[in-house]
Amino acid sequence: MTGRNPDEPHRSATPLELFFDLVFVAAFSAAGSQTAHLLELGHFAAATAGFVFAVFAIAWAWINFTWLASAYDNDDIFFRIATMVVMVGVIVLALGLPQAFHSIDEGGELENGVVVIGYVIMRVAVVALWIRAARHDPAHRRTALAYIVLVSTAQAGWILLLVANPPLSTVFIVWIALVLYEMAGPIIAERVGGRTPWHPHHVAERYGLLVIITLGEIVLGTILAISAVVEEQGWDVEAVLVTVGGTMLAFGLWWVYFIMPSGAVLARHRERGFVWGYGHLAIFGSLAATGAGLHVAAYVIEGTAHIDDTTALLTVVVPVAAYSTALFTIYSALLREFDPFHILLYVGSILPLVAAVMAVAAGASIGTGIVITSLSPIVVIVGYETIGHRHQAAALERSLA
Repeated sequence: MTGRNPDEPHRSATPLELFFDLVFVAAFSAAGSQTAHLLELGHFAAATAGFVFAVFAIAWAWINFTWLASAYDNDDIFFRIATMVVMVGVIVLALGLPQAFHSIDEGGELENGVVVIGYVIMRVAVVALWIRAARHDPAHRRTALAYIVLVSTAQAGWILLLVANPPLSTVFIVWIALVLYEMAGPIIAERVGGRTPWHPHHVAERYGLLVIITLGEIVLGTILAISAVVEEQGWDVEAVLVTVGGTMLAFGLWWVYFIMPSGAVLARHRERGFVWGYGHLAIFGSLAATGAGLHVAAYVIEGTAHIDDTTALLTVVVPVAAYSTALFTIYSALLREFDPFHILLYVGSILPLVAAVMAVAAGASIGTGIVITSLSPIVVIVGYETIGHRHQAAALERSLA
């Protein structure tokens, strides 16, 4: 298990990696369903806390394993079994989410035992792979040993938190501290022992694949909303609006993500990998939250929600706005340039979101609001395909020179 060549030509995702990603569909779906349920009840604080808690655990475990696999994947029996163990951990974590969300909503003791066990299972498998890398790759042994110590101590912290079972207010303080420690781990390890030989184009492809996986939650939310309309009203104009709007929204968000030239810039500037990689936590979270928002819209259409149409649309609009903000920020950080034209595009992407909320507040249907919301990424697409691509070409020429 020696480091792979970071300049290896034609490096792409393996069948194992594609299979590995499938379990994250279930995890994101479980988090989205629990979040949508609390949102439709109007329990916004509990929904937000539970969602952040769940999505960080899911996305952070995926991110850590993906960078390790990019540097060391030799696809032998040991690596495959370790990957399977991580997948088991994801499933266990997903099974524990309903109980964790319920306890957060109740405000008593946090019942996160199953979630923590699932998370630790994932991370223990990663530690085993780092131990193997330390044995087989002398050039990066210090880095691997640093990862072993940092990841192991973080897991000890999660287990101690589970055993101590402090009050909910204390749990969140300790949780934030442990999250910061987890996120500092890769930065410390790669500075102590040097950078691992991750492959920039491979990492960019892997992130793009998880974006597509997460976009599946938006497609699922659209299907739920369409089903609610059809069951309540049959195939009418509202059903068509939800179908077109949800599909356009998912497709538009996909399109604008892949405008970002991640692989090429990371290959030239590997030091920008941390900002780019960590920033995707907001990307993954906002996409999963958009899917949850569409699920809330389905509750409203069914007439079972405890919130009004405008509030329900906000559960879609706010995550889309967060996605646009994160994407423009990561794009600027990746290229290390500030383009005033991007400000125009960003403002243009926010205006349809404001218009959608105002329209529904004035009496328009949820379907109409979703269609107007879907215009947000389309503004960026039109701006890029007509003018922005020339700005990007010039910025890339400067960045890759």
